[in-house]
Amino acid sequence: MSESLYMKQLEIGPMQNYVYLFGDPQTHEAAVVDAAWDVDAILDTARTDGYTITKNLVTHFHPDHLGGDLMGHQITGAVELAGKAGVKSWIHKSEVPFVHRVCGLSDSDIVAVEAGDTADVGRILTTFLHTPGHTPGSQCFLVGNTCISGDTLFIGSCGRVDLPGSNAEDMYRSLTEVLAALPDQTVLLPGHNYADRPRSTIGDEKRTNVMMRFKNLKDFLSLMSPLRV
Repeated sequence: MSESLYMKQLEIGPMQNYVYLFGDPQTHEAAVVDAAWDVDAILDTARTDGYTITKNLVTHFHPDHLGGDLMGHQITGAVELAGKAGVKSWIHKSEVPFVHRVCGLSDSDIVAVEAGDTADVGRILTTFLHTPGHTPGSQCFLVGNTCISGDTLFIGSCGRVDLPGSNAEDMYRSLTEVLAALPDQTVLLPGHNYADRPRSTIGDEKRTNVMMRFKNLKDFLSLMSPLRV
């Protein structure tokens, strides 16, 4: 990563989640992406590196990325981060109703965003990309030449589309019309450690990831429906 951008990838939790910290080396302001697991460890890491977290950017409302009830286990996540550090969560507007049901985050701790919105982290500009498919409000974050993709695009695969609220047609469009339109050299940082390496590029995924190589929606659906990826 560039010296003008602080970026740290942390694998936290039992589901191989990647949590990201990124920020401005000049102002030492940072954002965290998907602070669901072990909030104390996230805050300690930022403090040790000399950064203050001011925003929690949420890729989607699932408990392993936001916090909430996961198979009977309560993950404090965004609620704990708001309580301990006063950090608001930036969530796509279509998912705000789900957030209330999943983790009980208060309205005052939520910033609802939509496609094309931006947020400043110090001098670092972040652009929100709406990439529905895995969930209705799944979003990716474009930070310089880096895309933090949550559960939309993985290295060699993409997010599941057989869950409540998911949609295979939306996923196809998000992959082929939104993410594939980014420059090939864009660094890809996924939401889970599901591959043999922690990062890729959009260009590499367009060349080698079968989920990004379908020429039409019909062929994509023919694969996704029976396999339940």
